[in-house]
Amino acid sequence: MSLLVVGLSHRSAPVSVLERAALSADAQVKLLQDTVAAEPATEAAVLATCNRIELYADVDKFHAGVAELSTLLAQHSGVGLEELTPYLYVHYEDRAVHHLFSVACGLDSMVVGEGQILGQIKDSLARAQDLHSAGRLLNDLFQQALRVGKRAHSETGIDRAGQSLVTFGLEQLARGGDVQQWARGKKALVIGAGSMSSLAAATLARAGVAEIVVANRTLDRAERLAQILMEGDDTDVAARAVPMESVPAELTRADVTVSCTGATGLVLTAESVAEAVEGRTPAPAAGSGGDGPGAPGGEPGPTAGAQRGGASGTSLGTEDGCPLELSAVQGTAGFSVLGEAAVAGMAAADLEQHAAWVDNGTAGGDRRAAGGTARQVQTGTLDPAADTDAIAALAATVATVGRIPERRRPEPVEEPQRPEPVLFLLDLAMPRDIDAAVHRLAGVRLVDIESLAEASAGAPMAADVDQVRRIVSDEVAAFGAALRAAHITPTVVALRTMAADVVAGEIARLDGRLPGLDDKHRAEITQTVRRVVDKLLHAPTVRVKQLAAEPGGAGYADALRTLFDLDPETVAAVSRAEDSTTEKDRGPA
Repeated sequence: MSLLVVGLSHRSAPVSVLERAALSADAQVKLLQDTVAAEPATEAAVLATCNRIELYADVDKFHAGVAELSTLLAQHSGVGLEELTPYLYVHYEDRAVHHLFSVACGLDSMVVGEGQILGQIKDSLARAQDLHSAGRLLNDLFQQALRVGKRAHSETGIDRAGQSLVTFGLEQLARGGDVQQWARGKKALVIGAGSMSSLAAATLARAGVAEIVVANRTLDRAERLAQILMEGDDTDVAARAVPMESVPAELTRADVTVSCTGATGLVLTAESVAEAVEGRTPAPAAGSGGDGPGAPGGEPGPTAGAQRGGASGTSLGTEDGCPLELSAVQGTAGFSVLGEAAVAGMAAADLEQHAAWVDNGTAGGDRRAAGGTARQVQTGTLDPAADTDAIAALAATVATVGRIPERRRPEPVEEPQRPEPVLFLLDLAMPRDIDAAVHRLAGVRLVDIESLAEASAGAPMAADVDQVRRIVSDEVAAFGAALRAAHITPTVVALRTMAADVVAGEIARLDGRLPGLDDKHRAEITQTVRRVVDKLLHAPTVRVKQLAAEPGGAGYADALRTLFDLDPETVAAVSRAEDSTTEKDRGPA
């Protein structure tokens, strides 16, 4: 076996690179054709999803195969090889099998355990079969991957470890709340009518949306999807189909929009979304944002003046016993006469004086209440206990540090209050369908592949994942053993064929020496000789198959050919005959 996979996924590359490297259907076909035409590869299959691009091949040379497959991926993705190379991963032989089986089980998915990848693997195999780029190795590999994935979902609770990308995206739109409660009564617009869009539409229908509008470049596909949604037994949703030209108008009516098309450019620009929500969002409350008094970028209001010890009536410089040089630090961002920013760089003696001053100030809070400090203005409290603890902790390290390093508190940033979303957008396309600038629009909430990757990065691994990993390990070992055993089978068949030819030749010589031998005795002699040969060959051939199935057993086929002086072309002919038979007997993917 010389299985090689070169690829990139959401685990190895940022979404921006995956987006640019995405392969269209035509590009995948051309990539397969060019791969099998390349010298190191004899078989090829492409697995391209919204968050991975992988090229599988049967190669005769590892290093040459890696170089060729990497170059082909770069050429057909449109991303330069130098830029693409840092994000590529390579798996070879058993590691390549382990990788595909893990992918099939959903262990390598953005949402662990999602089952959509099985359909994508099936499509990948069907494409390779149609183009005759998948031979015996890749056919067996992908067929087995589908069986392993189905086994993982049926024998474990891996489905509980994660959901489909659609379900996870809708949960993110609902901010982790109950999706059915969030979706109930909403009007949905689904852009695209492919497998992912169809799944999104079905999920929205089950969640309880009131209406689904399906838009697609091919209207009859949108109409078929709308009809399926209307005829569903487990839903009661109104559905209709519209052409893509109607999307801007439908967007003004929609509460939630899901887009997943194969377009190479943006389907929804920031401008079109802004126009769709114009007039649907309430104006910001007074004082909640903008450049008014007290806001970032505006003129300092009373609060800012108090922080800077201006003419607002707060005089920080009159703090009795305070060891700080207030004129040097009171304009510092996040400044507090009690806080860590104030004592940055202070010597030990001054630090002790400051701590004593804070303690005295705590006891005599009435003295400082009249003047007020910046921290009092910020927090509305006179209790400096937290700052006292921080200063005490700093004092404990002064013996080794000498002077206190600056540990400045960040200046509080007043975020403008955003209105509640009136339009929820879920972009499941790669490359993206919806302009990322939509994130900045008021009244709009966008969840895309990039934000889904961030949200799922820290998801806890369920115990079922460990069980699936054991299944994958067992299946990889079984697949490798079967493949190695199958590798020696043509040699064993060639050996037995040679033995049969020897028996036939000796019987023919016997006929020449004993021309009067009757048919009964000739048959008995022939059967006896064949039994002797079979018994002599039985134990060695059974044992060599067992040994060949073990790791490192590939060399037994070579040893058998050498020991019995078998013709390599005879062995190759047996292999070709077996491949031809397998091709005829192979069912649909």
